[in-house]
Amino acid sequence: MEATGTDEVDKLKTKFISAWNNMKYSWVLKTKTYFSRNSPVLLLGKCYHFKYEDEDKTLPAESGCTIEDHVIAGNVEEFRKDFISRIWLTYREEFPQIEGSALTTDCGWGCTLRTGQMLLAQGLILHFLGRAWTWPDALNIENSDSESWTSHTVKKFTASFEASLSGERELKTPTISLKETIGKYSDDHEMRNEVYHRKIISWFGDSPLALFGLHQLIEYGKKSGKKAGDWYGPAVVAHILRKAVEEARHPDLQGITIYVAQDCTVYNSDVIDKQSASMTSDNADDKAVIILVPVRLGGERTNTDYLEFVKGILSLEYCVGIIGGKPKQSYYFAGFQDDSLIYMDPHYCQSFVDVSIKDFPLETFHCPSPKKMSFRKMDPSCTIGFYCRNVQDFERASEEITKMLKFSSKEKYPLFTFVNGHSRDYDFTSTTTNEEDLFSEDEKKQLKRFSTEEFVLL
Repeated sequence: MEATGTDEVDKLKTKFISAWNNMKYSWVLKTKTYFSRNSPVLLLGKCYHFKYEDEDKTLPAESGCTIEDHVIAGNVEEFRKDFISRIWLTYREEFPQIEGSALTTDCGWGCTLRTGQMLLAQGLILHFLGRAWTWPDALNIENSDSESWTSHTVKKFTASFEASLSGERELKTPTISLKETIGKYSDDHEMRNEVYHRKIISWFGDSPLALFGLHQLIEYGKKSGKKAGDWYGPAVVAHILRKAVEEARHPDLQGITIYVAQDCTVYNSDVIDKQSASMTSDNADDKAVIILVPVRLGGERTNTDYLEFVKGILSLEYCVGIIGGKPKQSYYFAGFQDDSLIYMDPHYCQSFVDVSIKDFPLETFHCPSPKKMSFRKMDPSCTIGFYCRNVQDFERASEEITKMLKFSSKEKYPLFTFVNGHSRDYDFTSTTTNEEDLFSEDEKKQLKRFSTEEFVLL
């Protein structure tokens, strides 16, 4: 009886903390992001110029960003549409309980898992839709102003706290339905794109069945000693994403794999082996690969000498973003202007969306406005991501990135390297992996080292 009472107290405590976090991470101060008209903006390999055109023309209030000198022109709308089309994954509340815990929200601890999801989602968009794709409804998303945002948060906190105590859940009604969006498309190609758009988002749903959802990622994290409520670093998340993609059995995902660099080294033959693993008489196509490279951009603080390198990486068409942030917060970096990084922030708690419903709402999975942060504030621990569609694409990308590494490295050694051959050729032997254990002993040692070295994320 005493144990039962203790369990009830623990559950009540967890619900109270969840309700508090929901308020804390929903209370977002709305501030405008300023962009200069004199400098290009780079977003995942695409360049935009906000050039002078009309002195009296000002940026619409709902855009969430402002161009200096009250001037907008050039590709402002194209940039907004491109940015909003990227998939945004944030804290969620009141999703199905995570197995082995009383948690129904990831507020306060799941930000790096969310930024990792965003990077993987961008890789999947490149794989299925291509870099030129944008969501037709992107510019229909509106930003709430500060007053309505704050009042909404207060109401949300009150409802969340009451629901936490009563165990009830209130689901949002979809506002943009599948029928409404599909009805706008003029041809089969656009229809196909919308189907894949929804499919990709559904793979990141907050339910135990979603292939790359929080529940599944936590299960893979358990193999490295992590559990729900723990903090995850960028390198650990890289390995968790690799396992999630390797274990995915969905037919559409058999043509893509993930490779994680070992000690800042990409072994070309290991990558090509992973890409060629599925080549049979029936399927002669090599796999696409997402290459994840965990790096440190300095010691305690980020070394500003690496700024040009980071800018160069985000300028590449192969880049799918960076899992990084500043101390105690993880962000998904997707671009830059001058010495400021453009990012998407997962630290906003949104309501659970059931992605198993055919016409589930899409707007909460797309960020309405970009944020900027000085490179100097960036934490040195991060994971860089690249996407290569086939072996030929990988070989071309490795040559281009190697040139950039040499050009941007002021030190004797570059941040990471591409090396010919296999890792085993350099005495990096791997222990045979047990079928029931997703991580080999070598991988477990690496993950434990990453866990102790990386910054704590809140």
